[in-house]
Amino acid sequence: MVSSTSLRLSSVVPATMTGDENKVHELTNMDLAMKLHYIKGVYFFKSEAVEGLTIYDLKKPMFELLQLHITASGRIRITETGRPFIKCNDGGVRIVEAHSEETVDEWFARAVEDSSLFDGLAYNQSLGPDLGYSPLVFLQFTWFKCGGMAVGLSWANVLGDAFSASDFMNMWGKIMAGHVPRKLLHVPPPGKHEFPSLSSVPKTPFSLKRVDPVGDYWVTPNNYKMRKHIFHVSAEKLDHLVSNISCPPSNQSAKVSSAFEVLSAIIWKTLSKIKESSEQIRRVTICTKNAHKGEFEIRTNDMVWSTVEANFLVAEAEMSDLVELMMNKRAEENGAIEEMTGREEGGINSDFIAYGAKLTFMNLEEAEIYRLELKGQKPVYANYGVSGVGDEGLVLVLPASTNNVGRLVSVVLPENQLAQLKSELQRNWRLVLVLPAPA
Repeated sequence: MVSSTSLRLSSVVPATMTGDENKVHELTNMDLAMKLHYIKGVYFFKSEAVEGLTIYDLKKPMFELLQLHITASGRIRITETGRPFIKCNDGGVRIVEAHSEETVDEWFARAVEDSSLFDGLAYNQSLGPDLGYSPLVFLQFTWFKCGGMAVGLSWANVLGDAFSASDFMNMWGKIMAGHVPRKLLHVPPPGKHEFPSLSSVPKTPFSLKRVDPVGDYWVTPNNYKMRKHIFHVSAEKLDHLVSNISCPPSNQSAKVSSAFEVLSAIIWKTLSKIKESSEQIRRVTICTKNAHKGEFEIRTNDMVWSTVEANFLVAEAEMSDLVELMMNKRAEENGAIEEMTGREEGGINSDFIAYGAKLTFMNLEEAEIYRLELKGQKPVYANYGVSGVGDEGLVLVLPASTNNVGRLVSVVLPENQLAQLKSELQRNWRLVLVLPAPA
C-alpha cells in the first residue's frame, strides 16, 4: 500500500509570471458540462527509467511546461452572474510525493483483485469548497521498494478532456528530455466548434443529466456505491472477437474499424441481460476523439459526444447488429450540450453530469498514453480513468501496450452490477479479467 504517513505536498508555478493580472480563460459551455468530472492517469516506470532522478529533476521541467500551459496553473473564479472562469494567476499545480512498502510486482498482484488500488496512485482531487484555492492539476510520484515509480495525474476535466491531459504529460516528458517547443501553446478561443454530425442533433441532449446545484464543491452526487474494474483483452482474444463479430448480411461492405465497437457492444448487451427487462438499456452515450487540433494548440474539451438508440431488445440482439448501430447510427450531441449548459448560464440554477448520465462508452484507443518517456524509456504500463462518474456507469477502451496490441477495458459501475458483469463476461466471453503484468 502507499504509506499515507510519507505523503508530502508542494507546488510548482510557471518559470515566469504571466505579467497580466487580468489574464483569464473563459470556459466554454462544453467545459462547464464537464465541471464535476476529473481525469485520472497512472504510468508505471521500471527502476532503470527513474534511477538517480530526484524530486527536483521531476519538478524542473514543469516550470517551463506551466509557462506554456498557463490555464493548468490557474484557479477557478466566479463572475457576478455566477459563471465560472479560470483566472490565470500562476497559482501552480500541486506535487505529491509518496512511498510504497511494496514492490511493483507485489502491488500488481493485489490490483488484479482490486482495481480501486489505482485510485491511491493519483491524488484524490475535487475542486472546492474553497474554489479560489483549489489546484486544477495534481501530480503524484510514488516510489516503490523495488526502485520503480508510478506517476499519477489528477486533472480537472473543466481544463480539457483525456486527450488534453495525455498531451500535457507527454509535453512534460519532452521538456525533461530537453525538447522545448519553439512556439508558445495557445488555447483556442471560446466559441462554437464544428463537430462531425452523424445525424440530426436532438433538441435535448440525452448524454447529459441535470443535477441539483453543487455550489462551490464540485463533486458528483451518486445514489449507489460505484466500483471500478480494469481488465486486459489480449491481442489474440481481440483478433478472435473482431473477426467473429462481423456486420450483418445486409451490410457486408461495412467493416469494423476498431476494437472499440466490438468491446462496447459486448458490454452493452451483457449489462442489458443483467438488468430487468423493463430496464433494458436502449440508449447509450459514445464519446470519441475529435480529430481537429491546430498546430501548437492546446486541446480542450472537444471530444465528440453522441448517442445511439436501439429499437429492439438489446439483450436478445445479434452482436453484429449492435456493432453496426454503434458505428453508423450515432446522433451527435455537442451542439445540444453547449446550448443546454449555456441556457443555464453555466450552472446558476443547476449543474450537469456527462460520464454516466447514460451508460457511457469512451474510445481512448488513439490516446498516446505510452508517448511519455523518462530517460528515454516508456512506461511499462499505463491507464486512464475518470472520477465523478454518474450512476449509469462508464466504460473506457484504451491501448494495452506501447505497440497498441491488445486493449485495457476500464469499467465503473454500481457495485452489484459490476460483480454480475465480471461473472457474465468470464462465463460467456472468456475475457481475461486480470491486469497484464508490467514488463
